Amino acid sequence: MNIFIWIAQILLALVFAGSGISKLVQPYEKLAARMAYVNDYTPGVIRAIGTLEVLGAIGVVLPVLTGILPWLTPLAALGLSLIQILAFTTVHLPKKEYNVLPVNLVLLLLSMFVLYGRWEFFQ
Repeated sequence: MNIFIWIAQILLALVFAGSGISKLVQPYEKLAARMAYVNDYTPGVIRAIGTLEVLGAIGVVLPVLTGILPWLTPLAALGLSLIQILAFTTVHLPKKEYNVLPVNLVLLLLSMFVLYGRWEFFQ
């Protein structure tokens, strides 16, 4: 079971680090050309989302890997779950972007799996 949790953690870290870094380093106009929803938010909001994604990517792996504050890993997984729920309900569903919903659902399930699997640190 632990191997599957680690696989999920690494996948989440890679996806969210990539997504977050792109939101942080690419110009707003370039992001808007690739992702239509970007036009609905200010550059500051998009950068904040990118920052949260990068922090979540770090938090979902590093604490449990180092053994330093390992209880932060399930909290990071919870944060990534919330990001996916918000993306699903406030961004993609209202804009009828149904093609990205499976990706959101898979990321939500992975982050909830990590949350459940690493919850032991709270007990």
